Amino acid sequence: MRIQLVTPSPKALLDGNRVTALRWVRLLKALGHRASVARQYEGGSCDVLIALHALKSFKSICRFQEKYPDKPLVVVLTGTDLYRDLDRRPEVRHSLKLATHLVVLQKQALEELPASVRQKTCVIYQSAEPFKGKASPPKSYFQICVVGNLRPEKDPFRAAQASRRLPASSRIRIVQVGAALGPEMEKRALDENQKNPRYRWLGALPYGKTRRLVADSHLVALTSRMEGSSNVLSEALISSVPVVASQIPGLMGTLGENYPGYFPFGDTRALAEQLRKAEKDPAFYGQLKAHCARVSWLVHPQREQASWGKFLEGISSNQLPLKCP
Repeated sequence: MRIQLVTPSPKALLDGNRVTALRWVRLLKALGHRASVARQYEGGSCDVLIALHALKSFKSICRFQEKYPDKPLVVVLTGTDLYRDLDRRPEVRHSLKLATHLVVLQKQALEELPASVRQKTCVIYQSAEPFKGKASPPKSYFQICVVGNLRPEKDPFRAAQASRRLPASSRIRIVQVGAALGPEMEKRALDENQKNPRYRWLGALPYGKTRRLVADSHLVALTSRMEGSSNVLSEALISSVPVVASQIPGLMGTLGENYPGYFPFGDTRALAEQLRKAEKDPAFYGQLKAHCARVSWLVHPQREQASWGKFLEGISSNQLPLKCP
């Protein structure tokens, strides 16, 4: 099939949506399809449109449905679609209606959807390729990385703030990667760099260097307010690096409800306690690693590729309700 993917992310900004879209192009090509990615649908001929982001891809969704009302139209729901805009933006609800099929990226997302669209919805977990090098975590300090472009939805400075609460004896250092999306975010990152000896902001890095940083860390901190899912979580799990995570549905849908490394979103004190415990309590750190190892099968590339293969088979046979892998 000829498959067109649409993501609103600019090419110059390697955010989670673009990482996802580029990975899917590779997976779809490996399955024997012709696939390409663009920022918007311009009206060209294809057999299937996959639109990543119900709100930001709304014009593309409408344009494709109007031109090809009988062809499959797949809408992939992001964190802001599900946890912010579904109830307040009519474009999101209309995208759900126009879509012939929906994709969500973790199982708890299904609970946010109207019952009327769940039968045309499939859960496909995001994967990550195993890190090909040899991981080398620092021996003289406990490295915690935070990955993601600096924007409010990520609550990007929570880990830095938590590190200020640690005792002087702690060896924790926070390393943050991601472009500052706006002058205010850049100023805050630079100020934190200057004032917090435990914190270092590296700005945007090439994807390969970011993957090495994750693999070389003792822990990954996921502090988001909302996530549809998380590429960084997948990268940590596939690299055998445990995480501490804000207790939100978009992360719980992969890690499970009973993961011991959660903290309440926005709770600096609770996050500081989790970081300190991971550093100083080998039994607790072992629990985090063991739990992450148990759920890592969800994010293996072969599983995601097989999921897309089965999903596209269901599309071609007009199968409803969808049988998700």
